[in-house]
Formats: sequence, structure tokens, C-alpha cells
Amino acid sequence: MILNLERKRQKRQKRKRSIRKRIVGTPERPRLSVFRSAKHTYAQVVDDYSGKTLVAASTLDKELRDQLKGLKKIQQAQKVGELLARRCLEKDIKKVVFDRCGYAYHGRVAGVAAGVREKGLQV
Repeated sequence: MILNLERKRQKRQKRKRSIRKRIVGTPERPRLSVFRSAKHTYAQVVDDYSGKTLVAASTLDKELRDQLKGLKKIQQAQKVGELLARRCLEKDIKKVVFDRCGYAYHGRVAGVAAGVREKGLQV
């Protein structure tokens, strides 16, 4: 079981490296990176040239905690995307490059993207 989980993690890391060769966040169009753990979803907007995180949001945010109770993980991920988009628009970021970090584009990863698009950010 542990070997199987380790192999799965290594395969995702390999896909992540492959994706990151092609996707780069610039100051004009930063990279929106999504990470999902067993319980939580995290998203951040990164400028790879300066190496800084410009905006971040997760299911652990104080703003979202009360809203997320009773929701499924995909719905929670969509709320995270909406919060992230709102914070991006406040910082005058209108376009981002989507980085799924080696995860398949469905479920929570697609939920974050849908939430971001819904609030008007161009992905």
C-alpha cells in the first residue's frame, strides 16, 4: 500500500516537472498553481520571474471557513477560486496561466478554475 502511494506521488511529481517546463508565470500573466491535499485545497498566483507569491487562498482562510461548512470538496474548491479571483482583481491581475500541478483536470482542480473564471479572471 505504501509503495503504491509513493509511486503515485512520484508519477504526479514527474507530470508536474513536465508541465512546469512549458508554463511560466510572468509579471503580466502570473501562474495560478493549485494544490490539493486529502482535506484541503490551496491555490496561489505566482510571478516566477521574481519568485514571489502575489495572491493566495485556501479552504483554511478565515474568510471562507464559515461558508464552507456542509459543502462538498468540489464546491469548496470553487469558493477558493472565487476568493482568489477577487483578491487578484483587487491587485489588478486580470489574466493568469493555469498550472494544475500534475493533477488531472477534473474535480477540485477544475472547480478552482471554474470559480476563478466565474469572478471574471481570464484563465
